[in-house]
Amino acid sequence: MHVDSVTAIFFAALIVAIILHEISHGVVAFLLGDDTAKLAGRLTLNPIPHIDPLGSIILPVFGALAHVPVVGWAKPVPVNPSRLREGRRDMLLVSLAGPGTNFALAAIAAVIARSQYQTVHASSVVLGDLSFRVLVPLLFAEANLFLGVFNFLPIPPLDGAALIERVLPRSWLPGWYRLRPYGILVLFLLVFSTDVLSRAFDPFLSHLYRFVLQ
Repeated sequence: MHVDSVTAIFFAALIVAIILHEISHGVVAFLLGDDTAKLAGRLTLNPIPHIDPLGSIILPVFGALAHVPVVGWAKPVPVNPSRLREGRRDMLLVSLAGPGTNFALAAIAAVIARSQYQTVHASSVVLGDLSFRVLVPLLFAEANLFLGVFNFLPIPPLDGAALIERVLPRSWLPGWYRLRPYGILVLFLLVFSTDVLSRAFDPFLSHLYRFVLQ
């Protein structure tokens, strides 16, 4: 299989992973008392309401084709903390629902890829030479694993920042909220100026490929 086909499959898997990530935020918020996402029409598998032109298409395509870190996001699902039954606690659960969903999907896809790999008795570990029924779940697992690890970084606006907000004393929160808008600048500097993303993701990726292909 041509390398461009592998890139296209990974890109498609990443888009699906991003959309499911965002839907999970809205679903958990709804279960905890906030129907804002539902009223906004965001609890849907239709990708159109979730797509952000820059974060869902332009940056992921650029990263995949240029072989640089792939950064992507969908339109954030609206959540109203004041409508949640337990504000700070429930916001933590809403935030962790995204990466939690990605990790669960990665695990399921990895098991499927492993079972298919063993079924076809493949001897090749080159992605482009793998059977389609092995490659698709493997790349879907990789995309979800990447998205889960990436969003678990404790940097605003990523979901991992909710862990910091949950443990900070209430008296510190106003200062944190003032700093939070600058998190995206810190994030881009880390992603494109350092190898922090590779260092965070590579051990997980190695375990994934070892599990599926050995």
